[in-house]
Amino acid sequence: MRYDPDFPFGPAIRRDPNAPFVIGQIGQTLDGRVATPTGKSLYINGKCALQHLHRLRAEVDALVVGVGTVIADDPRLTVRLCEGRSPVRVVIDPAGRVPADALCLTDNAVDTIVIHREGVCGPGRHRVPLVPCSNGMISPRAILDALAALGLHRVLVEGGPTTLSHFLDAGVLDELHVMVAPKIFGSGREGITLPPIDALDEALEPVTQTRLFEDGDVLFQCDLSRSYRVK
Repeated sequence: MRYDPDFPFGPAIRRDPNAPFVIGQIGQTLDGRVATPTGKSLYINGKCALQHLHRLRAEVDALVVGVGTVIADDPRLTVRLCEGRSPVRVVIDPAGRVPADALCLTDNAVDTIVIHREGVCGPGRHRVPLVPCSNGMISPRAILDALAALGLHRVLVEGGPTTLSHFLDAGVLDELHVMVAPKIFGSGREGITLPPIDALDEALEPVTQTRLFEDGDVLFQCDLSRSYRVK
């Protein structure tokens, strides 16, 4: 990926050129909330965070979201706030719940791939059936393998928090971008949720860079490539 001296916190280059490079992204409050108790989540972060997100989109081949994000927000998932092409959109929809009139399926802006369990039917021109790994959830590694087979090697996992946590727990993220807004909700939906640990030395400790944006948001860019726990 290209280096932009005015954008030092963009995606890094994968050490293994034959493996996918996967970035996770999440925006949250100071107390780790991604939505209010009533589900309000848009614009927790400011304009700078949104611009950063669009620049990440422009640097990848595929953008992955869970079906819950599509149902809740009906996002376009395209690049609009910077130069660059929009990536292929990928919706993880194990049970076939994605609405047929979702913008990402109907706007014809860029292709959308729907990942679902084998035997499930639903809307979408490009569908990829995969076998779940456990609890009805589809393996992140299987998803990445399927995308790589389609020539999509640079992947952004954009949301929601359940999908991001699933990829993080699977140990497939190379980078994690956490955008923190100077807000405190005190309640509401939590962001990253992983299985509990017993000791502090079991925690992930990624090499991290920070950047303060002019509207008060702080970006934490975390290199996860050498910090995963051994399972």
